[in-house]
Amino acid sequence: MFPRRAALPRPTPFKAFFLAVSFALIAYMLVVIGGLVTYPPLPALIESLLSPEILFAVELSLVTSAVSTAFCVVAAVPVAYSLARFSFPGRGIANTIFNIPLALPPLVAGVALLIFYGPSTFGKMLSEWGLDVIYTPLGIIVAQFFVNLPYMVRVARSGFETINPRYEHVARTLGCTEWGAFRQVTLPLAKSGLIAGLVITWSKSIGEFGAVLMLAGATRMKTETLPIALFLNMSTGDLDLAVAASVILIAISVVSLAVFERYTGGRGVF
Repeated sequence: MFPRRAALPRPTPFKAFFLAVSFALIAYMLVVIGGLVTYPPLPALIESLLSPEILFAVELSLVTSAVSTAFCVVAAVPVAYSLARFSFPGRGIANTIFNIPLALPPLVAGVALLIFYGPSTFGKMLSEWGLDVIYTPLGIIVAQFFVNLPYMVRVARSGFETINPRYEHVARTLGCTEWGAFRQVTLPLAKSGLIAGLVITWSKSIGEFGAVLMLAGATRMKTETLPIALFLNMSTGDLDLAVAASVILIAISVVSLAVFERYTGGRGVF
């Protein structure tokens, strides 16, 4: 005879209540999102996913998000390292300023960018040089960069703060320069955090809507990213194309979150 397994302990009323609330909300979210994905018939969904408009939106979203994410990584690494390692006057103020776009509604950020790159002196100077940002794909990149840079900074900073500074000091005593210690010791140790930041920043760049709408506009087949395609097709009543854009965005979000959790180990960085 096989030994009997020990009975699982009965949860207390406190634990049962909290778990019930958690599972109820999980079920609610799954039903809502699943309902969107399964709403159109499969042939209609496939036809919409392969439509020229959605394919254009996918291509533009991938290109602009990749470029803006690359800029975010290049800019965020020195900023995050400075905030994690250096003490300097105004450090707290600098940290607050970098976090402002996190608290701003994206539409407000978009209006600020529109004024900065439009009627301002700087915007007029760029226009005289033939560099147009407003209502162009370049505006999409600028909006994505401005709104999503703080996310990359926060994730990268969290990664740097988990590294003991003694590793860098030991490398310096062994003959490494500051640049050498940073490149050979710090960056490899922070790789997981940087990859997680890159993925979540890229995902948020693809999904950016408010700031992109204000700065780059909503011109079909020109500045039509996936969120813009969703907005335009909902506005015109083409629900199939709107759902197709939504399904792609949901898939990107799920994959990005899975990668993010994989490389952060569930650490909270927001």
